[in-house]
Amino acid sequence: MSEFQDLPLLIEQIAKADDSEQIALINESIEHGLESGSVALILEAFPVDDRVRLWRALPLEMHIDVLTDMRSEVRYSIITALSEVELKLTLAKLDNLSLIEWSDSLPEEIINEALSLIEKDELELFDLANQYGDDELGRWAERKIITLPFTISVDRAKRLMARYSYDTPQQIYLINKKKQFRGVVNYYKILRSEGTTTLKNLAIDPVNLLSSKMALSEAVEAVEHSSLPALPVVDEDQTLVGEIDWQFALTTQREIYEARLMAGTGMDEGDDLFAPVMKSSKKRGVWLGINLLTAILASITIGLFEEVIAQVVALAVLMPIVASMGGIAGSQTLTLMVRAMALNQITPGNRFALFKNEFSIGAINGLLWAVIIGGLAALWFQSPVIGATISLAIVVNIITAAMFGVLIPIVLDKFELDPALAGSVILTTVTDVVGFFAFLGTASLVML
Repeated sequence: MSEFQDLPLLIEQIAKADDSEQIALINESIEHGLESGSVALILEAFPVDDRVRLWRALPLEMHIDVLTDMRSEVRYSIITALSEVELKLTLAKLDNLSLIEWSDSLPEEIINEALSLIEKDELELFDLANQYGDDELGRWAERKIITLPFTISVDRAKRLMARYSYDTPQQIYLINKKKQFRGVVNYYKILRSEGTTTLKNLAIDPVNLLSSKMALSEAVEAVEHSSLPALPVVDEDQTLVGEIDWQFALTTQREIYEARLMAGTGMDEGDDLFAPVMKSSKKRGVWLGINLLTAILASITIGLFEEVIAQVVALAVLMPIVASMGGIAGSQTLTLMVRAMALNQITPGNRFALFKNEFSIGAINGLLWAVIIGGLAALWFQSPVIGATISLAIVVNIITAAMFGVLIPIVLDKFELDPALAGSVILTTVTDVVGFFAFLGTASLVML
């Protein structure tokens, strides 16, 4: 059974154990290969006081990695619980990539203290990374890579590598005197090659170079489709900046997915499972307020037809069906669009074709379900007029939902708003208003 599959069981065992047994269980699991990311997930599953106690009991060399792998709010809950001495000792152990990860979610005074404590080399790498924006690849590239001149021999390369102590690398990057990228060589290929062979003759070809200005989502896709374990990152003049590997790509892809999943309810992927009650209530309350406004708009639409509803009780019974069918149809299209936009598959050239395709799907499904629902309603209430009325509303609402499922994310993206965040709320409002208006408006014309 894999580590990931064991994780729920391990969390359950730790939750049922006493304090000393909890620490023993975690440390025993670490000795058997439990990685920092999994430890972070375990600690996130416990209230703040317990997670701080368990974090303090971890091996010292894991402290930074576990904090970095945590969600931002969870990390902050531990950091704020540390004493002044503990905090300084922790900040002093930060490397540049961890500090970059932390800098987006910690108060400025803590980051400034970290900058005054970390090693000079790490500070220089942090400054280089800060030249790029949050969504630019150059900010997140791993700069601690092994480089060698591309013109030297294998024998010379072996002597140079013998001077340094490092974990066995998978790839060696070749550069010229200006530190411009000239190739990638597999480390083991160097060890197996003749001593007189020049490194440039061992270079892998072709290699997909990633621009330091590239968006993270594009870089993740490039790594996903590459056969290499890592890809080089270069700046505009081909100077080697660093690399990103498949682990970074996997983590980033998960964060993008979580961000879009949580955004649909107005939440953030960094939110803590055990966040303070008042803070969470305030944050979620804003979203509930937005939802209330959209619900009021739908209610106003219903109120316009109060007279016809009062006379024909069947309309009140059938209204939720109209809203639900439109909502589901729209959500299907919206989900498809949000995923495609995340993968950069939506372009000006294919928008109209996509719109026509979704319109056609909406028309077919609308007509099909209009016949089914209209027939059932007519039999239920013994009224062909009611059946025809709801049939028309179903057709109109499903087609409308399909169209706006395409249009809303495109418009939101145009205004640099996240379609996953606001799209579902706007779409629900549109389908409710259009569905109720079509249903009740038609009913008022044919039944009064």
